Amino acid sequence: MKRAVARCLLALAVLATAALTQAAPAHAQEPSLIFKKSTVWKFLTPDDKLATYAIDDPIVEGVACYYTIPERGGVKGMLGVAEEVSDISIACRQVGPITFKKKFEQGDVAYRESRSLIFKKMQIVRGCDATRNVLVYLVYSDKLIEGSPKNSTTAVPIMPWGAQTEAPKCADYLQ
Repeated sequence: MKRAVARCLLALAVLATAALTQAAPAHAQEPSLIFKKSTVWKFLTPDDKLATYAIDDPIVEGVACYYTIPERGGVKGMLGVAEEVSDISIACRQVGPITFKKKFEQGDVAYRESRSLIFKKMQIVRGCDATRNVLVYLVYSDKLIEGSPKNSTTAVPIMPWGAQTEAPKCADYLQ
């Protein structure tokens, strides 16, 4: 009996911690939906889809990231309780002159999104390859209890844009 109570209390503590960590988003920006494509037809409920979104880096102006995530259909997907799979792809590109709004650390979260009711979240993190002056973005999905090794990486070489004669150095903005 004591074990059952202890397990219940542990489960409640885990749920409370998960709810608190999910409540604070990395950044307030909402991604822009580019398009969705059905992958599995479902009878009388929404289809499974692949959805492609765009998001601007909140700290590095001139960089946009495009990521594709699977979205579950069916009854659970329709009710918003389906746990989404961890297969996410990403491609980030320079879309204008690059300017840094502030300093950042290697592995800082550029964007975070919940991928299940409580336990799973997708994160896009940013780093700097100072030797090559390249921004590196990694997208991955993690769970509170058990992580996932599935990930995707993309790189954005920082180049002069338009009238710019010299590109900024990402190393100058590392903390």
